Amino acid sequence: MDHSPARWRRRIGRLAFPLILSNITVPLVGVVDTAVVGHLDSAIYVGAVAVGALIFDAAYWTFGFLRMGTGGLAAQAYGARDGDELRATFARALLLGLGIGVLLIAAIRPLAAPLVDLVGASPEVARLVVVYVGIRVLSAPAALANYALLGLLLGVQRTRGVLAQMVATNLVNILLSIVFVVGLGWDVAGVAAAAVIAEYVGAGVGGLFVARGLAAVPGRLRRRALLDPAPLRRMVALNRDILIRTVSLMGGFTLFTVLSARLGDTTLAANAVLMNLFALMGYALEGFANATEALVGQAVGRRSRREFDAVVGASITWTAVVGVGSALGFALFGGLLVDLMTDLPDVRAEARIYLVFIVLASLIGVWAFLLDGIFIGATEGPAMRNAMLGSFLVFALAAFPLVRAFSNVGLWSALTIFMLARGIGLGLYYPRLAARVG
Repeated sequence: MDHSPARWRRRIGRLAFPLILSNITVPLVGVVDTAVVGHLDSAIYVGAVAVGALIFDAAYWTFGFLRMGTGGLAAQAYGARDGDELRATFARALLLGLGIGVLLIAAIRPLAAPLVDLVGASPEVARLVVVYVGIRVLSAPAALANYALLGLLLGVQRTRGVLAQMVATNLVNILLSIVFVVGLGWDVAGVAAAAVIAEYVGAGVGGLFVARGLAAVPGRLRRRALLDPAPLRRMVALNRDILIRTVSLMGGFTLFTVLSARLGDTTLAANAVLMNLFALMGYALEGFANATEALVGQAVGRRSRREFDAVVGASITWTAVVGVGSALGFALFGGLLVDLMTDLPDVRAEARIYLVFIVLASLIGVWAFLLDGIFIGATEGPAMRNAMLGSFLVFALAAFPLVRAFSNVGLWSALTIFMLARGIGLGLYYPRLAARVG
């Protein structure tokens, strides 16, 4: 097989660009949601959508192992040409996701008010958040099923299926948000209702592409494979580690939002606008991380160190290009993007002050995304868990004194330290991982 750097750069590019297009539609939902409520008559609507979305980001991404674990295990089964285990991996994740989704509907509504109290938002924002949560939670079964569907599609390198599913989900979300908020005047309730409908549409589209992808891989779903103790134990251990890793990551962003809320409604709204810009960069980078994950998983399944090294080398090149390009884009056009998301003068002015941190994030945060893709594809759960726990601890220890001393500058400085720690933490584990491949 040709392992030249140019060949692997082309292959990663072919896989990544459909994923980038699909991933960019995710923060665009946040941008549009922020824009449609940002043009209402008060900053409380922007703050309420930011806090409400945070609750569901935390709730759903707590179970991000349904996407990441499924993607890594599916990629390895695909590389090993084990069609039975590929189907069993997907079935386990899908059943688990649907079950957790039903439990979330029962659990989140009673917890909505206490969760908002923990954030410390104003009473006006808190009232709107409770409305948002009561509606949005109905999307839980479809949202978690979508994680399993996306994991399988990434594992078998069906990136066009990922694109179709994500575009369908997020285009429906965007269009309905505009209709419900601008057309019908439903404010935050309209944003939540649009998200619910969109998740179920996406699950239907993803299911069609998964069926097509599995049909191309010989094998059957066998009860023996589904209940085989060894893969079950491996799945449980991996999911446990990714769960801890994800809770730590979401803990960092939750703490960022909590501290933003305590700095006032205007600062909360400005930071929400900037975090949507950060998400634009992050989801674009996630496309390359996902492509790297699929190809690293395939290399691990084949036990090919040479293929593994070629994939990593090509991914480093792409990551550097995207990071520098994102930094230049935000430096030149960040102010325009802020103005598109809100016309509130105070929010615009405050967001522009801190744009420099989004530029820094593009240069510093990119390496964490690359390493995430490598470690997920290799299903190295303990390393991901330990590195993220350490990074969260560093962030928490830095955030409180920095915010007390420097207010919002200190908060963004702490977040920059968090991103740097993520990359360093996984980088320290990389030599051990590479030595084990093959």
